[in-house]
Amino acid sequence: MPRRKRVDGRRRSGAGPRPTPGGEMTTIKMRAAATLKAEWPLYFNVATAVAFVTGGQHLLEDLSHPVRFALVLTWLVLVVLFSAFAVVRHAEQLAAKLGEPFGTLILTLAVTGIEVTILFATMSTGTGSATIARDTLFAIVMIVLNGLVGLTLLIGGLRYREQDYNLQGASAFLAVILPLAVIGLVLPSFTRSTPDQSFSPLQASVWIVVSVALYAVFLAIQNVRHRAFFQSAESSANGSTNDTATAAKTVARGSAYHTILLVTHILLLVLLAKQIAVPIEFTIRVFGAPVALAGFLVAALVLAPEALTALRAAFANDLQRSVNILLGSALATIGLTIPAVLAFGLLADRNIVLGLEPVDMTMLALTLLQSTMTFTSSRTNVLLGAVHLLLFSVYLLLIFQR
Repeated sequence: MPRRKRVDGRRRSGAGPRPTPGGEMTTIKMRAAATLKAEWPLYFNVATAVAFVTGGQHLLEDLSHPVRFALVLTWLVLVVLFSAFAVVRHAEQLAAKLGEPFGTLILTLAVTGIEVTILFATMSTGTGSATIARDTLFAIVMIVLNGLVGLTLLIGGLRYREQDYNLQGASAFLAVILPLAVIGLVLPSFTRSTPDQSFSPLQASVWIVVSVALYAVFLAIQNVRHRAFFQSAESSANGSTNDTATAAKTVARGSAYHTILLVTHILLLVLLAKQIAVPIEFTIRVFGAPVALAGFLVAALVLAPEALTALRAAFANDLQRSVNILLGSALATIGLTIPAVLAFGLLADRNIVLGLEPVDMTMLALTLLQSTMTFTSSRTNVLLGAVHLLLFSVYLLLIFQR
């Protein structure tokens, strides 16, 4: 009887032996080591930021030597990419905790913040071109709606033949993208209030308010009133299960942890964005390349993490997430970045040329028309991706030869 009581007492006290203080300390140390290992880009980026903030003039004063130029450019590009990928990684951790479409929205806004930061830094340099904002914004639209959408649909079509997504969500994206793109990038070429292809201060002020207000309405539709539009039928049925499974794969850290590090990496980009603008402009000037190439390089650098996320989603047969990321990125560029650039121009008394040239207007019109036709059916295939990639190849050709 006494022996049985001891057994029952052991069962009541809980299964298995209690963790010892030494075991708890070992677990804490292992978690700390895993955290330090996962955040290794942070140390490299902080050291780079300190080096360029304290001695940036010395590091960037003479880029005429090929080896020095290559080292500085590679160094800065890697740091910006490390920070951008870290921002996306922490945004995805928050996405796993919050679910869709909040997760995709966080990712989109984080990348938009990177985009605005680098644009402001580029425009702030003394030799910054008045058209760098227009060229970058147009490049982002072309890369996203043609290059990345085409590659995503091509990969998905080759791997799965056809893929499904929520047509109502894509239609909502395009319904806002079309008017904002035409008004923001085409209309300034036809207004007469200024001698060049820019908005007058009154036009810019009104456009900032209207564009931000329309984007706010879209966010209310996406995240409150019609969330189901931006979720696939399968994820709507068992979305909580998928979110839980995704969250289980992430590192066990709280939302505050990921938010703090996300903001930290964005602040590092703020410090380094102006530095990377110097070698990019030097490249354009020395090689006599078209000015539009600078916009393309900035756009490609900014979109790299988001592109990887969208392509991975398509490869995993999650086209809905790819559509949310890519169309959301195009909308954020037009609906938020253009107002931010116009506000910067008003505050800094800088002339911001946004109106496209006739050739670029034609490419924008073709892209918007083809995007509308692509997303008229809830199933996609290889042909649609090939058409978008064709338009993207024409855009690349027109950068160098018109």
